[in-house]
Amino acid sequence: MKLFLIVCLVIFFFSGTVVAEQSDRDQPVHLEADRATVEDINRTSNNRVSVFTGNVILTQGTLRISADKVIMKEDDDGFRYATATGNLVSFRQKRDGMDEYIEGWSRRVEYDTKNEKIELFRKARLKRGLDEVQGDYISYDMNSEYFQVIGSNERGVETGPDNRVRVVIQPKNNANRDD
Repeated sequence: MKLFLIVCLVIFFFSGTVVAEQSDRDQPVHLEADRATVEDINRTSNNRVSVFTGNVILTQGTLRISADKVIMKEDDDGFRYATATGNLVSFRQKRDGMDEYIEGWSRRVEYDTKNEKIELFRKARLKRGLDEVQGDYISYDMNSEYFQVIGSNERGVETGPDNRVRVVIQPKNNANRDD
């Protein structure tokens, strides 16, 4: 019941207000790293796997993911699936039509260009302005504006002594309120 309440609170908090920059999906994916390898020998059909290590920066439009290592897979249709790992992986993306960004941090980030989805694993944190959610796992669907935050107890993993979901929602501007 507590998980349901927290998920409803997070959905209410982010619903209708978080939309990824729509033009990002039409932009090319750029990668920078200290080293890169393309493992064509492991290819089945036209799938390609590339591994980038050392200060990796993945960008697509306003989306930016920084990590120690990124494994990029591309399917037959050209969709890309990136798994970014590191001591702390970060992502940042501009909200559509606004001068505001969504930012996130975790130990592992998975980015799926086909489904327009980002997943944060292990000590996950997501921030918009001064509002913030934390948990062991955060799923962010860029199309439906849906967030799901799960603590480590729910996932059946132990990531540390503080394994609950935390949400901080700042009060709305009270300047126009009549007292």
